Amino acid sequence: MFKYLCLNPISTMGTEKFSKDYVQTDNIAEADGILVRSAAMHDMELPGNLLAVARAGAGVNNIPLDKCAEKGIVVFNTPGANANGVKELVIAGMLLASRDVVGGIQWVIDNQDKEDIAKAAEKAKKNFAGTEVRDKKLGIIGLGAIGVKVANVAKYLGMEVYGYDPYVSVDAAWNLNRDVKHALNVDEIYENCDIITIHVPLMDATKGMIGQDAISKMKDGVILLNFARDLLVDEKAVLEGIKAGKIRKYVSDFPNPVTAGKEGCIVIPHLGASTEESEDNCAKMAVEELMDYLENGNIINSVNYPKCDMGICTQAGRVAIFHKNIANMITKFTACFGDNNINISDMMNKSKGEVAYTMLDIEAPASEEMIRTLSSIPGVFRVRVIK
Repeated sequence: MFKYLCLNPISTMGTEKFSKDYVQTDNIAEADGILVRSAAMHDMELPGNLLAVARAGAGVNNIPLDKCAEKGIVVFNTPGANANGVKELVIAGMLLASRDVVGGIQWVIDNQDKEDIAKAAEKAKKNFAGTEVRDKKLGIIGLGAIGVKVANVAKYLGMEVYGYDPYVSVDAAWNLNRDVKHALNVDEIYENCDIITIHVPLMDATKGMIGQDAISKMKDGVILLNFARDLLVDEKAVLEGIKAGKIRKYVSDFPNPVTAGKEGCIVIPHLGASTEESEDNCAKMAVEELMDYLENGNIINSVNYPKCDMGICTQAGRVAIFHKNIANMITKFTACFGDNNINISDMMNKSKGEVAYTMLDIEAPASEEMIRTLSSIPGVFRVRVIK
């Protein structure tokens, strides 16, 4: 029997997937797994029995990843589950900025009491005419699940699309329209594109990457879209760019005092993935990831541990070991099983940065003494008996 805790409301489309072997709890101290959306976890005391955290969404800035890794707690996210919802809003944001739809709507609101509003609109509409997106150059920084979908739609809209991502995955490459032009460096995006949208994760290396230097390289009148994370962009530099005429419009999905209500800014109240479909998809994926890990030890879509999938165990036992990614660990593990005359029928070892994960299927159950021996090996964070 497994117990799970929801730190935020999670779509029932996901929680209904739990089998009768799962029970919801309100007590974190007894939770085997946590489902979370936006709740801040950095200051939370994580109990020793906690095995996994599944984020129903892509960003994991609210979760202490390193702290979890050192405790052998796997953190999952749900990449691609909300990509369609975000993609649609990115395209909407691009059209709103290009045609100044927002300015036009505000004019109608401001003039709603005029009896001759229709006639007045014919004179005023030239102020909101805008431009079409067809034949414009769209630069996409980051070709993950969302970036690829945006690129493909933009091609159907008749745009010339440039994509930059030095770490593009094989799956993303396969799904990307073959007519998308691959930029060799990000400056190629800045210097050539009429509209730029950013879709990269927030890390130390990407924080503030769209700043004064990047903006100075952009074409005059550029439209800048940010539906990824607000801290990727130096928004004070963006306001200076708008004032100087360098940036025509800045569209952001992250309201804050810097850009909210400012001229040239279209700020949306974080609606990117806030569709029923996106929330359902994220919840379903998060629950599936959590169940597969708790029941089988398989790790799919983790942000702090490597992918490791050995399916369902058909042997007498399965043991999972969380440890530092250092030399000679596998030798020590296998020696422990050999000393206890237990044959290893299958094994998988994967690493991610400074941590590693090893799963072993064995032909006899592991004893408590064996688990204590494995746990005492220097560099081991946690040993888990799955079967």
